[in-house]
Amino acid sequence: MMTYETVIGLEVHVQLNTQTKAFCSCKAEFGQPANTQTCPVCLGLPGTLPVLNKQYLSYAACVALALDCKVASLIKFDRKNYFYPDLPKNYQISQYDKPLAANGFILIKTPEIPQKKIRILRVHMEEDAGKLIHTANSSLVDYNRAGVPLLEIVSEPDLNSAEEAYEYLKQIKSILEYLEVSDCDMEKGSLRCDANISLRPKGQTKLGTKTELKNMNSFKGVRNALNHEIIRQEKLLKEGKTIAQETRLWDESKQKTSTMRTKEEAHDYRYFPEPDLVPFIIDEQTINSIKAALPELPYAKMPRLIRQYGLSEYDAGVISSDKHLALYFETAAKNYPNPKAICNWLTGDILNYLNSNNIELEELTKILAPENLISMLQLIDNNTISGKIAKEILSEMLATGENANEIVKKKNLSQISDSALLEKIIAEVINEQTKVVEEVKSGKDKALMFLVGQVMKKTKGKANPQIVNSFIKEKLKIN
Repeated sequence: MMTYETVIGLEVHVQLNTQTKAFCSCKAEFGQPANTQTCPVCLGLPGTLPVLNKQYLSYAACVALALDCKVASLIKFDRKNYFYPDLPKNYQISQYDKPLAANGFILIKTPEIPQKKIRILRVHMEEDAGKLIHTANSSLVDYNRAGVPLLEIVSEPDLNSAEEAYEYLKQIKSILEYLEVSDCDMEKGSLRCDANISLRPKGQTKLGTKTELKNMNSFKGVRNALNHEIIRQEKLLKEGKTIAQETRLWDESKQKTSTMRTKEEAHDYRYFPEPDLVPFIIDEQTINSIKAALPELPYAKMPRLIRQYGLSEYDAGVISSDKHLALYFETAAKNYPNPKAICNWLTGDILNYLNSNNIELEELTKILAPENLISMLQLIDNNTISGKIAKEILSEMLATGENANEIVKKKNLSQISDSALLEKIIAEVINEQTKVVEEVKSGKDKALMFLVGQVMKKTKGKANPQIVNSFIKEKLKIN
């Protein structure tokens, strides 16, 4: 039976968070009343001239360099022509044959592949379109977004699964957040993705007929849409049918794609040089100064965390994947001698709490200051509380913002240190669990842990399990 290989290329569109639009002085703020951030330039009125936003060029070059691209010394802008109901000029200022940068790459890893290089074909600058709002009886247009600085990152067709595409997008987003050039909010439209996908017989080098997927508003949506499209195309091919080259929309509610339009080629856009913007020369000194100012990026931070703090590759990967998490970890690690413990709590209970409550990582410091986490860890170290009690305390700290010491005092959660009381409770458990006691004496470790658990239950988790373990062994006269 014929088997097929999936080939995917992604086009990531990033809104850059400059104060003003790409070619005029209108504010580029999200959420303002409709059509209040427009001017004759971004509306394309006769006699107006665009002027390139210097910050836009700087941010764009910053992204290109972080993706290991070669920034061009000469760039120019072009007009991309077709009917835009949400772009009043009826063309888009973009870049065609002389983009900002090209030939970069990022590295991804999946459970199946330890490391894979995904090439970046090009990074080019263009203005965003406006926004259409559809109602039951009409369609309205908001031009506030028209002209907002946009960057398009185009990958080579190096991705071979929906999971690889998902990991690629996570890496791109992480790099953008480290650079602080975009808020990367997909719900606001700051980060959008189109996917080109085709299938070909395994072992064949020629690409199959591709379809373009749009309308995916989350990374999980991209992954689901690609998985659906792989199944759809494979079914058609196995039935001997042809794949139409077209653009398809992803329907999140139905979890399926549907035809939007037949796919345009580059010549259908009738590109020609933008006559109102001269070509721009980017000198080597400017490129070098931008490169020198780049922050430590996740792919450099990860090996440093392994070296400096002794973290595992997995832990360092999780910590370095988000700049807010990495900053929190390193702030805490400077003031506490056990970075592994900090990492365990961060990547375990704390991340679980944030995810369950839909709280962004950038909010973590506000609800749990690093020094408050350290105070809780110190209570564990000095045997004031057990690890189990610490979980209860942490939940309250995250919910209320209270300090660990305050919670321990208020709820009387200190570990039981009275050996006489512990011995009394242990004696009760031994008398109640005579059968288990015999199993312990015969050398069954699980039976011993059961007895420890019963003591912890009676003390509501306030006994030190190591001390309980030791006392039980002493009481039963076993090693």
